Amino acid sequence: MGRELRWSGRQQPAAQAEQIDWNSYSVSTDLALEAHQIFSPEHGGAIPGVKTSSEELDGITVTRLVIEDAVGSKIMGKMEGNYLTFEVPGLRYKDPDLQKRVAEKLAEELKRFVSLPEQATVLVIGLGNRKVTPDSLGPLVCDNLFVTRHLFDHMPELVEQGGYRPVAAVAPGVLGITGVETSEIVHGIVKKIKPDLVIAVDALAARSLERVNTTIQVADVGISPGAGVGNKRKGLNKKTLGVPVVAIGVPTVVDAVTISSDAMDLIVQRLEQDVPGNGMTKLFSSFDEGEKKQLIFELLQPLGQNLMVTPKEVDTFVEDLAVVLANGLNVALHDAIKMEDASLFTH
Repeated sequence: MGRELRWSGRQQPAAQAEQIDWNSYSVSTDLALEAHQIFSPEHGGAIPGVKTSSEELDGITVTRLVIEDAVGSKIMGKMEGNYLTFEVPGLRYKDPDLQKRVAEKLAEELKRFVSLPEQATVLVIGLGNRKVTPDSLGPLVCDNLFVTRHLFDHMPELVEQGGYRPVAAVAPGVLGITGVETSEIVHGIVKKIKPDLVIAVDALAARSLERVNTTIQVADVGISPGAGVGNKRKGLNKKTLGVPVVAIGVPTVVDAVTISSDAMDLIVQRLEQDVPGNGMTKLFSSFDEGEKKQLIFELLQPLGQNLMVTPKEVDTFVEDLAVVLANGLNVALHDAIKMEDASLFTH
């Protein structure tokens, strides 16, 4: 970095900072839309090999993002494929009408996103740990799904009128509880029931606090369970499972590095407003990303370094979002279920 850095009351040579693996403390995101917003300014607002389009309707912003080639994939750090993002800030205010509109829009877009024959079998995987509230989204969605695969074999009279698709749902738990990799459990189920499509639902990590519990991402590239909190497991995708995998996720946490970084920027802005040209503003403004990460690292080290943070109302948010996602999936997967009746199938 070219100079010695001083904070926490001690001196640390810049050369020592270069020995730290900063990737462990990088400000990352599971959301392709956020990655695009982070890296597009470096490329004049348009990343090569990436296309985006957005539309807004009654408080819901839908963005379609396509990573077309390896160039765009490398820049964004995301796999090639299609990403669909719903931004709904109003989801934080427990508005039943808005939740219904979001579920309806999700169902509408899912039908376009995934084209399946009427009798195609769908397996929904609820990833996460139901005992950890911010990570319980996937299991809660499974709890609220209308599963029908067994009915086709044991009670065909209930589905013989048509409009229903064979749907199964499983919440396999996490490695720390089961002792078995999630991918191994899912692979075994896929091998046995041979679904035409796997839908994986999981909680994600966001870069911005504003997106926590307000954003839904749908992607056709599969998912790596635990990636958002730096705990990557073997991915669930077409290559590993042999069938198409659609991932649906909602960010429920943001890491402490993000909060610290944002706080530093806000402090600089506020100081410059109150006392223009002050020395503290000049000092903080002179930090490059490496120096900022070193400062954050030293501050977080006594607290366990990389903390994950979630709002105190996360239990209510997750329960509401699980119902929204389940309603959207129920309507998208079963033509016989209409949105006005979707609540009959959720708990």
